[in-house]
Amino acid sequence: MSRISARDITVEFPIYEASGRSFKSALVKAATGGLLSVDSSQHVTVRALNRLSFELRDGDRMGLLGHNGSGKSTLLRVLAGAYEPVSGAIEVEGRVASMLNVWLGMIIDATGHENIYLRCAIMGLKPREIDAVVDDIVEFSELGDYIHMPLRTYSSGMQMRLAFAVATCVAADIVLMDEWLSAGDASFAAKAQERLNGLLDRAGIFVVATHDESLIKRTCNKIMRLEHGNLIEFAAL
Repeated sequence: MSRISARDITVEFPIYEASGRSFKSALVKAATGGLLSVDSSQHVTVRALNRLSFELRDGDRMGLLGHNGSGKSTLLRVLAGAYEPVSGAIEVEGRVASMLNVWLGMIIDATGHENIYLRCAIMGLKPREIDAVVDDIVEFSELGDYIHMPLRTYSSGMQMRLAFAVATCVAADIVLMDEWLSAGDASFAAKAQERLNGLLDRAGIFVVATHDESLIKRTCNKIMRLEHGNLIEFAAL
């Protein structure tokens, strides 16, 4: 059973260097982002999300739309537990698979095998859980003996295959994705798409941020549109 419930969540980021003369520069840089204000300590703050409320339950597939800086990635990071709202309440029930950065924790001088353990640990898997999936990751990535070589010896396509195999190695109740995940190599694409579809089919809730409205219409049953951190639209498709 999976559920996401957000009630008036607000996320703000202070910009400590944006005072005095630099304030105008900050305004220009943040023009397409969240709402700018000044807090009680006279620090400039960017309100990345402004009092968002919504609820998702089992079977919901939601697409996030909005310009760069609208708050899509911030919302995904709140759902993943990386950001804490300054006000409001967020409840997330179920195991979360965050595919916001499939490279997070991977070390270029470590072997492919070592990187599997590093990345899986960051994903929250216990050592015995990693032991249970490592053979599947190695087989799926098709890296052969390269799995024992440093990541820096891999081509970009080989690196992507390993990152993709690790990111999709375990089932989750809630899957979060910042843009549609692909595996790079054309010869690997069909196999990767099948694996990703299987992961999403097993998930209770799926949330993807994208600029591609046609992708949302193909894969989602709900749409959320954000603008400068504000909820503009939240509707069924």
